[in-house]
Amino acid sequence: MNPSDIFILAIESSCDDTAAAILHNRKALSNIVATQQIHQAYGGVVPELASRAHQQNIVPLVHRALDIANIDKKQLSAIAFTRGPGLLGSLLVGTSFAKSLSMGLEIPLIEVNHMEAHILSHFLETEDASVPAFPFLAMTISGGHTQIVLVRGYFEMEVLGETLDDAVGEAFDKSAKLLGLPYPGGPLIDAYAQLGDPDKFTFPIPKVGGLDFSFSGLKTSILYFLQRETAADPGFIERERNAICASIQKTIVEILMRKLKKAVRETGINRVALAGGVAANSGIRKALKQAESEWGWTTHIPPLEYCTDNAAMIGIAGYLKYLDGRFTDLGTPATARYTIGSSGGKEIV
Repeated sequence: MNPSDIFILAIESSCDDTAAAILHNRKALSNIVATQQIHQAYGGVVPELASRAHQQNIVPLVHRALDIANIDKKQLSAIAFTRGPGLLGSLLVGTSFAKSLSMGLEIPLIEVNHMEAHILSHFLETEDASVPAFPFLAMTISGGHTQIVLVRGYFEMEVLGETLDDAVGEAFDKSAKLLGLPYPGGPLIDAYAQLGDPDKFTFPIPKVGGLDFSFSGLKTSILYFLQRETAADPGFIERERNAICASIQKTIVEILMRKLKKAVRETGINRVALAGGVAANSGIRKALKQAESEWGWTTHIPPLEYCTDNAAMIGIAGYLKYLDGRFTDLGTPATARYTIGSSGGKEIV
């Protein structure tokens, strides 16, 4: 096949969003997501319900992705899928479908690490053609991960620091739950924060060594703060919701930026890229842009559609692996735990 005419079908099913995309080289011709609303009633993702919803969504979603891209499945060069990390039941749906279609079409199969794909989303062809130059630092922030990653190449990545307990996305969502906000609450905290005074309330910054993070202590301090204030004034949360959200967001952003600044200082690399669902948070995006003028960093922030879980990011990782002949054996299993830097194997025969 002409190397300038590669079509990748990408499938993402790591958690509660079923996603499919068609890439023509680095450009996403389609990128659609089926969000599972059922979890809102439970205040969080229910793994069994998530896997069942993936089974219902995946076939029509792939058909829709092909229709939007206006290509036939026989034109596909390869199929890329999320192998992990994530919920095993959810991953099994996407993995099994990708393997079956790969066998049926007799085209290569490509496994993708979900977190590496978040980072590689910066290399999708978009209107903003700016891409990070190697080496650069990536801060991957999501509901399940908080990491600072040294990126030397497309598949040469090293985790420099990560959370020791809760991820930043969980800190946002659990704080929102304490405030009585529905799931997922992270975006709601961001929205209310725009209307409040971020300096009205103070929360502690965890003292964690190196480049690692911790958010469990912050969640506990927010819990005790709200319990104390509502005991004295039952209407406290409703009256001060905007300021509480703004203060929580300011604290979380400060935690992230302190570690990121430390990483830049220790590595001497001032090219920084955001990745992951929490990269959609306006406070974090603003802080990173301010770092350009204040500290002379070069920063890269993905478009909003490529921040949250999506299949285009799986597709770009698959495309880059396709060029390098990094194909996957049909016996490769899905895995709930899949560390960054472990998916760079060469061709499997």
